[in-house]
Amino acid sequence: MSAPIQIRCMQYSDLPLFREWLFLPHVAKWYHEPEDWIAEIEQQDGAFAFVRHFIAESEEKAFGFGQYYPYWLSGEDWHGSIPLEGTYSIDYMIGDPAFLKKGYGRQIILSLLDKIKQVPDASRVIVQPEPENAASCGVLRACGFVFDEPNGVFLLAL
Repeated sequence: MSAPIQIRCMQYSDLPLFREWLFLPHVAKWYHEPEDWIAEIEQQDGAFAFVRHFIAESEEKAFGFGQYYPYWLSGEDWHGSIPLEGTYSIDYMIGDPAFLKKGYGRQIILSLLDKIKQVPDASRVIVQPEPENAASCGVLRACGFVFDEPNGVFLLAL
């Protein structure tokens, strides 16, 4: 059983640790283009100000990352026929390998969902992990998401 977590706003001072996580094999397998992720954090007060970035901590130790964003502002187009208005998306990772397979991913997702539920226009959350990422697909289901087959995304109505 995992210890309780908290997520806090990501700071520029978290960037070296985030960079380190991106190049670990268990993260790099799913987080392609690490320099793009780093650039996004570097521009979190500019071009990516619409994204809310967080560091997950347990007992004051940073171990993971999460973010949410209004999908329609992202320029992404993988939503299928799901309405853009009110649609948010999330990304998440366990960076520190010592925290893998202990329930921390679920806690990150639930913490992000709690934040999104406070946004007045939020109606749904969509996520599109790679189908081979069984752990991510499983934790999304454990958090109440269902796989929307026609659109090829995991969906949670709020």
